[in-house]
Amino acid sequence: MSNLTPLRTIAAGVLDVAYFETGPADGPPVFLMHGFPYDVHAYAEVAPLLAKAGCRVIVPYLRGYGPTRFRDEATMRSGEQAALGADLLALMDALAIPRAVLAGYDWGGRACCVVAALWPDRCAGLVSYNNYNIFDHSKALVPDTPENEQKLWYQYYFHSERGREGLARDRRALTKLLWRTWSPTWKFDDATFERSAAAFDNPDFVDVVIHSYRHRFNLVPGDPAYADIDLRLAAQPAIAVPTITFDGTDDGVRPPSPASVHAHRFTGPREHHIVPGAGHNLPQENPALFAGAVLKLVRGR
Repeated sequence: MSNLTPLRTIAAGVLDVAYFETGPADGPPVFLMHGFPYDVHAYAEVAPLLAKAGCRVIVPYLRGYGPTRFRDEATMRSGEQAALGADLLALMDALAIPRAVLAGYDWGGRACCVVAALWPDRCAGLVSYNNYNIFDHSKALVPDTPENEQKLWYQYYFHSERGREGLARDRRALTKLLWRTWSPTWKFDDATFERSAAAFDNPDFVDVVIHSYRHRFNLVPGDPAYADIDLRLAAQPAIAVPTITFDGTDDGVRPPSPASVHAHRFTGPREHHIVPGAGHNLPQENPALFAGAVLKLVRGR
């Protein structure tokens, strides 16, 4: 089992971002963005595959994870999608990368979708697990089916102070439960989980996570610094860049949907694949498939 080390750190927007980089410095750049509750090691096998193919691969820790830190104590510990997208854009700017293939899932996929939708000139191609991943706040209070509502129990738990305390006190047990229920056929071992769970000891992890799931349901305000981005996202902007989307048949939190469900959100070339046996953490469960999708976009095929 390999670790993504050594890490580098760069000042990017409101963060000092810790990230792993591999591959030739002059290769086509690719950003790999992890989700909740995961970390950069979701790409422990994807990153070397891409580097071997000649890509410059950047794998950052999101705000609130691992060694990434806020640069100012006064900055709101927001987990809203506008902030995640702004963080990715700021990292691209800090690294002087004008355009890249963006790939991710869960929170990281959302960040990629935000940049692809609002700054398409910065995105050479998009790989997004769970399709169009920009949350529609106008539908936050529209109930889903009872079966799907049950899968979101952790979000409703985080709406309460009991949930905040539960995450703070039992973050490893809680997140390990999510790993198991979201990827029921993925047979990860304790060492694999602990390698990622260390990232949840970040001092801002709880605040960022709780804000994310409360803001998603319009229960708390967002960071005013991202109000303009949030307003643009409220229009559910279409994604025009070349895109490959995935769903997994065994995803325990986001059930798969046919390509037609999100077709109107993609105005450029798009492929959609439903992956048999895949859970929520696709890049770690099926790294060859995920890396192959990235390379297809890198090579323009």
